[in-house]
Amino acid sequence: MKIGRIINNFDWVRGASDPGATLAGIARAAEDAGLDLIGVSDHVWQHPFMGGPEADELECYGTLAYLAAITRRVKLMSVVSGVHFRHPGMLAKTVTTLDVLSGGRAWLGIGAGHYKEEARGLGIPFPPLKTRFEMLEETVRICLRMWSGEQGDERPFEGRHYKLERLLNLPQSLGRPHPPIMIAGGGERKTLRLVARYADACNLYPTPDLARKLHVLRGHCEEEGRDYDEIEKTCMFRFDSGEGASNPDELVEQLRSLAGLGIQTVIGFLPPVDPVMRLEEIGREVIPAVADF
Repeated sequence: MKIGRIINNFDWVRGASDPGATLAGIARAAEDAGLDLIGVSDHVWQHPFMGGPEADELECYGTLAYLAAITRRVKLMSVVSGVHFRHPGMLAKTVTTLDVLSGGRAWLGIGAGHYKEEARGLGIPFPPLKTRFEMLEETVRICLRMWSGEQGDERPFEGRHYKLERLLNLPQSLGRPHPPIMIAGGGERKTLRLVARYADACNLYPTPDLARKLHVLRGHCEEEGRDYDEIEKTCMFRFDSGEGASNPDELVEQLRSLAGLGIQTVIGFLPPVDPVMRLEEIGREVIPAVADF
């Protein structure tokens, strides 16, 4: 099992004398601890369950670009980009740039999006959910076309929501055949079908129905002619070891249970208190224990 960390709490920004240095310390601690990836939440306002819009929130891809410059090994991913935020051509170009400048470490995390208040608050169109799912499929198809070959599959694309005349992408991504795509969400009729059709990874939550979600994904893979084992199974998870709700031994047992269901990577939330100390603890006591799961 591999361990990742999502940076989704920015309460430390306002009180830090040098926020960039604080972020760099967190990222380097994650890399030194042996984490496989760092994700950054992609919102423009902080989510209500994380303090609401008056809490600090850094923009995702600017933050990932900064992380690319101060890390050397960890994968870098949006967790996850709402499809309504960016035109597909610009999204593919942005992820390509991150991939090139990071030496081929970029992933695209994407989903249908939610939290209409932040979009409408800043004047970002927020279509109905059915439309956003249509946009999601077209966006993934466009990204795959732009990441095809040496400079993109340049033929025009005309879908229901997007029209692109030339899908040129230079410089091309370093990640081959393309930067991996993680489609987030556990919707059994639409989201998991899109995972089976297009994605390199799914992203689920450790809810009681997790086993059923994976079973549904397997069924969609069979219908799509896709090898289920090709898809990396990732799961969000709250790391609250040490002084928090779970000690490291309990955390390892929880991760063992997830691995038994087929989860290969957990992407952890960490409390904002002493993040470097907690990352060091995970690297010392958790990562070696779960490496063979």
